[in-house]
Amino acid sequence: MAEVKPFRAVRYGERAGSLETLVAPPYDVISPAERDELAARNEHNVVHLTLPADEAAAGAAWRAWREDGTLVEDERPGYWWLSQDYVGPDGVARTREGLVAALRAEPYENRVVLPHERTHRGPKEGRLRLLREVQAQLEPLFFLYEGAPPASRPNREPDLQVEGARLWRLPPNGVAEAFADRQLLIADGHHRYETTLAYGEGTLILAVLVSLDDPGLMIFPTHRVFEHEPAERLPTEELAGDARRALDEVPLDRAAALLYRGDGFELAVDGDELDVRLVDRLGHEGISYTADWDEAVRAVDSGTAEVAVLMRPTRIEDVFAVAQRGETMPQKSTYFYPKLVSGLLFLPL
Repeated sequence: MAEVKPFRAVRYGERAGSLETLVAPPYDVISPAERDELAARNEHNVVHLTLPADEAAAGAAWRAWREDGTLVEDERPGYWWLSQDYVGPDGVARTREGLVAALRAEPYENRVVLPHERTHRGPKEGRLRLLREVQAQLEPLFFLYEGAPPASRPNREPDLQVEGARLWRLPPNGVAEAFADRQLLIADGHHRYETTLAYGEGTLILAVLVSLDDPGLMIFPTHRVFEHEPAERLPTEELAGDARRALDEVPLDRAAALLYRGDGFELAVDGDELDVRLVDRLGHEGISYTADWDEAVRAVDSGTAEVAVLMRPTRIEDVFAVAQRGETMPQKSTYFYPKLVSGLLFLPL
């Protein structure tokens, strides 16, 4: 069902400088101060493309860099194997692996690529202007699929490596057939996927495809921090013992979360919906998000927030089940870590 293709990657050439000075996190997790720091590392840092002063400047930079050799294009199409070493928010070291390929964008109604989170119109408008100006996919999107991967990590030194990420070129055969009968779930990149559909149905996407069987694949919780007490309330009970243990002991078929207001934890348990839908009842006024439990608690203790809502991670099988039913989940329902690195490979359109 999914049309996966090899591609001629565009990547930084030697004249661009050290790869460590050129890569960055995805555009949507970079603060203005972080953007300025990354831009100052190297005049060719990828943020000059992904977070430009304006879209025209990004387009001009893309064309100039391709002409002067800052960016070079592979002679032959192929796939790539990506391995990312990381230490998660839980302090455990893991390695997540996946295949990098060009994926043809198809409307959700075709049931080939499935979303699981809602999107907002505003972010997509800016990304669409950028895509039209640059005419290239500047950052990879993250997809999941069921079943064993059709390739594996080569037994040799990587062709590219930086910040725990390693990339190996793979030959352009034997992969497309393996995805012919598979559905793909968008793990990260819903706004950019829908931007590509708006650019043109059938446009290629730079995709990282990770199997649900990969032992390094993890979803971590995204905790909610409310600047002020939400207007809505959840049914709760006070806890005297270990709050984390109490949350973990709630059966997985019951919705649950912890609320912290500075004078102890309360446990909310209600119904058989997903935890994120229970918490979504509180609304989004004055909300911020963090993957760090202690940071959420500190926000309340310091007086910068009134309520912290501590979450369990959403299970991968629940995410797939929601998507296959044609439903979506609230934003920040999932936190896939680590984020993909931007600036390693580009896909010209």
